Amino acid sequence: SNKTHRSTKRRIMFKILFDRDTWQEIFGSIQKNRLRTIVTIVGVLWGIFIYITLSGAAKGLDNGFDRQFENVAINSMFLWAQNTSKPYGGFKTGRSLQLKIEDAQYLYNRVPELQYIAPRNARGIFGSAAPSVVRKNKGGDYSIYGDYPIFTKIATKFIYDGGRFINQADIDQERKVCVIGERTQSELFEDNENPIGDYIRISGVFFQVIGVHKYIPGGGFESDSDIFIPFTTFRKLYNTGDRVNWFALAAYDDADILAVEEKVKVAMRSKYNVHPEDERAFGSFNLGEIFNRVIGFSKGMNLLSLIVGIATIFAGIIGIGNILLISVRERTKELGIRRALGATPKEVRSQIILESVFLSLTSGIIGIVLGSFVLAIINALTASNTTFPYTNPTVPLSYIAAALILMITLGTLIGLIPAQRAVSIKPIDALREE
Repeated sequence: SNKTHRSTKRRIMFKILFDRDTWQEIFGSIQKNRLRTIVTIVGVLWGIFIYITLSGAAKGLDNGFDRQFENVAINSMFLWAQNTSKPYGGFKTGRSLQLKIEDAQYLYNRVPELQYIAPRNARGIFGSAAPSVVRKNKGGDYSIYGDYPIFTKIATKFIYDGGRFINQADIDQERKVCVIGERTQSELFEDNENPIGDYIRISGVFFQVIGVHKYIPGGGFESDSDIFIPFTTFRKLYNTGDRVNWFALAAYDDADILAVEEKVKVAMRSKYNVHPEDERAFGSFNLGEIFNRVIGFSKGMNLLSLIVGIATIFAGIIGIGNILLISVRERTKELGIRRALGATPKEVRSQIILESVFLSLTSGIIGIVLGSFVLAIINALTASNTTFPYTNPTVPLSYIAAALILMITLGTLIGLIPAQRAVSIKPIDALREE
């Protein structure tokens, strides 16, 4: 019956796998062709090594860029007004444009893909004079930002324990409160002083410190000395009225950020009576586009490592098949004797295939170990790096498992060729061969 046949087949395979004589013959065959075997193993392990190292390197870049962008919404962009470059609607070229606070609601209505819009004002950046900040007998010039609480939905601000960021009550009541940077704290306060609740003077006006923000590299043009105050307080302090320097915008995760950017500019051109083809009237910086390019580059690296690795593995596996064919030819008489003594074709075929799988799997494991060792060295050398987006170059276990399964599969398939050649040898012909 089929059940009995399967049981017999399993017993034969078990016997071959755990038979001492079988493994002695395999290792004996390898020793006879030591140089050829080593060269072939190196070819296969080199393919796995390339696959592991390139995949790990691509993952390191991926992790590095994730670290750089982890505090900023992926689908985010920035928009600011410039000068027109084309005459339109009776206006001449070079008309200066100015964003207004009301534009936020206008964009919400016209571009439904937008999730968050944060109007922002600043002093001390983009060529504007940095305001003077004083505390007791210490002082300096620092960049001041006027922000809404919604800004933290687009770019996360880490506040040290005991403090907080600007909230809606600060906005509504135009409170004179501020969040200072780490460097600002170290320059204006003593090491043992707690700045929370204390006061600093910004442009001659006293502000209470409500928090200290941790500086995160890669957050754009901001620094560790920036001071954040409520947008409404900034407006009153510097008499900016309803003017806005720029908008930070974030679209929903499933939105096409490039299409959103274009829709935002079309909407603003319409509102400010700008020529529909005037590309210079509004400037933008699309962080989402950059992130998508990074993701595309990472995927390309993974695909390259897969193609190069598999191609090299195939070349090595073919070499294993050639070695086994030579081995079968050299062992013709031995195989004939085994067949004459009662060895079945299935036992002969299984032994050759087992030898092929063993060589393939051994090569794969060595390649994986060497690749992992190289990645560990790279990780140790880049662990403290914060300027370049690269960290933790690792290969997922699923990739390694897939590589091992590939080695076993290819080893089995390539082993069928010399195995069939061994089985096709007739015992009487093999015994006659000298």
